[in-house]
Amino acid sequence: MKSIGIIAEYNPFHNGHLYQIEKVKEMYPDYAIVVVMSGNFTERGEVSIIDKFKKAEIALKAGVDLVVELPFFFATQSADYFSYGAITILEKLQVEKVIFGSESDNIKDLECIVDAQLESDEFDKLVHIYSKFGNNYPTSLSLALYDLTGKVIDTPNDLLGISYLKAIKQNHYKIKAESIKRINNYHDKELSSDISSATSIRLALREGKDVSNQVPEYVLPYLSNLHFIEDYYSYLKYKIITEKDLSIYQTVTEGIDSLIKKEIISSNSYQELIDRLKSKRYTHNKIQRMLLHILVGFTKEEAKSMKDISYIRLLGFSNTGKKYLNSIKKEVDVPILSKISRNKDRMLELEMKTTSIYSLTSTDYQKEISEEYKNHLNKGVFEND
Repeated sequence: MKSIGIIAEYNPFHNGHLYQIEKVKEMYPDYAIVVVMSGNFTERGEVSIIDKFKKAEIALKAGVDLVVELPFFFATQSADYFSYGAITILEKLQVEKVIFGSESDNIKDLECIVDAQLESDEFDKLVHIYSKFGNNYPTSLSLALYDLTGKVIDTPNDLLGISYLKAIKQNHYKIKAESIKRINNYHDKELSSDISSATSIRLALREGKDVSNQVPEYVLPYLSNLHFIEDYYSYLKYKIITEKDLSIYQTVTEGIDSLIKKEIISSNSYQELIDRLKSKRYTHNKIQRMLLHILVGFTKEEAKSMKDISYIRLLGFSNTGKKYLNSIKKEVDVPILSKISRNKDRMLELEMKTTSIYSLTSTDYQKEISEEYKNHLNKGVFEND
């Protein structure tokens, strides 16, 4: 049985995501669709407005066959960590191809850029030089790539695609990559047509606006009891004020820890704090990841023991997905889990801790935490017949 992989966050699931799934089905009608999805927190240091179990249900309703979780360690870090974790899970699940959205939709150009990155001694030197001039990493990366290849790559999905391709090549994985033309602007903050960015939809929901034209009808019942990053600000502020040393936390770089301590006192919101900390060197996303790691207490010491995929966590499957799992499970070299068991795997312990923090702003606090221990799959809760 053959399969296609998609790497997603679905924060929230919208018409653009449905377009991608339908396009994949059109291109590969007899393939199972496997989605590696970030859980309750995302790569930009954001909170998922809908919890991961509901996101899995929605994905299955959209036609996906198997949803697995990208662990917090990989899901909330920079593109290279995020990509390595997701691609490695797909490789372990014997997926033949990963398909991703791309602004350029030119996989050959992206592969050439990866070759230039990995094979040129000049690349790292150029990135370092541009960083020295005060540029953030994405800008330094883009400038270095232009110097080496003459190609301008500065859009988020193309840059993420490069990270996917790099993970495949560096690790000699068998999985192949293919792109689909992205049909909306990732950074748009205003609702436009029926295909709007997740960013604009989140902002609209925060403001109580109608998004029924931007998401499939079956998503609408899930758009209640939502989680927004601003709702965690009081917890973050308490943590920062009472913590002696912020530099122990993952992604918090030397020097900015004291600035965070200074600016938290006069900042009245998550966004205000980020605006006060943001600079040419520190992007919005980089700062937001730092603040998230402080919020959940994820330390650099913990991160040292979490360099590889130690399990695969199932969040949901269809009948086709179940058949696919049965066809490959003997070849998978890590445990495939349907719930968190009370063991000593540090990545799983981190998932439990971060879910507890995620649930703090919920009206269903106990329910969201208990979901981690339930074997939904055996009960058929998430099966899409």
